[in-house]
Amino acid sequence: MSKKIPTISESEWEIMTVLWEKTPLTANEVISSLQERTDWKPKTIRTLLDRLVKKSVVGVNKEKRIYTFFPLYSQDECQHAEAESFVKRIYGGALKSMLVQFIKEDSLSEEDIQELRSILDPKKKKQTN
Repeated sequence: MSKKIPTISESEWEIMTVLWEKTPLTANEVISSLQERTDWKPKTIRTLLDRLVKKSVVGVNKEKRIYTFFPLYSQDECQHAEAESFVKRIYGGALKSMLVQFIKEDSLSEEDIQELRSILDPKKKKQTN
């Protein structure tokens, strides 16, 4: 991964989720969207939004009279960075250990197993070439 994505707190993820659903948004639009699903005060939401701007995870368009906010990273990029950080913290970077634990504890449907195979088989072929 070329660019290092700053760590995002659980509360900040809520803000990002709103911005990934629809962007750009004004601060008031972010606030009203989050008040539908949380009991957060507007001041709290603004603080989280400002924190994300300071971390350079959210950008601000200041061209119009009302500022709009937009994500600087895709949801995929953030999920990947978060997963990588989790694997490092909890499993010492050993992805296989984590996968084995999840697969043993979770009952997988035949469809899940096929999907995993379709992901793993091409990787296996690449390594044998």
